Amino acid sequence: MKITVYLGSSCGSDEKYGRLAEELGVWIARHGHTLVYGGARLGLMNILAEAVRKNGGRIIGVMPEFMLRARRNRNDLDELIVTADMAERRKKMLELGDAYIALPGGPGTLEEISEAISASRLRLHHNPCIFVNADGYYEPLRQQFQMMMEKGFLRQEEITDVYFAADLAEIAALLEEQK
Repeated sequence: MKITVYLGSSCGSDEKYGRLAEELGVWIARHGHTLVYGGARLGLMNILAEAVRKNGGRIIGVMPEFMLRARRNRNDLDELIVTADMAERRKKMLELGDAYIALPGGPGTLEEISEAISASRLRLHHNPCIFVNADGYYEPLRQQFQMMMEKGFLRQEEITDVYFAADLAEIAALLEEQK
């Protein structure tokens, strides 16, 4: 399975986010999956890729040309796909993934997983879109989805592929269901 992971290019303010990225990376590698991510050597992105690499996993990075010119990429990727811009990057990461996971991150992370959810709503794919809701990080978003349903802007059947997982055990269970 190719697992597209969206996450911060910074580490955040709590070490638990780094530990979570590392745990996910170890799990991806040890279960024979391929990581698809932004290709950077920064923040949580680097921690995740490093964990996959150290555990013998395969890594595909997808990075826009301007970031490559700024030398933000890891040099030990199995494959680096260079895109013209961020829009093409999001499209390519979406195409490659069999599942999409959002670890804690900023607006870019939210934008990327939102595109995966929109594609699911349009039935362009039936892959799981998983928010890692560690310590309630994405709880306000879960509540926003509920508000969208209450106000008639979203139907439950449109987000059947969207999940909120509290930890790696829940992520693993959701991904195992997809096999």
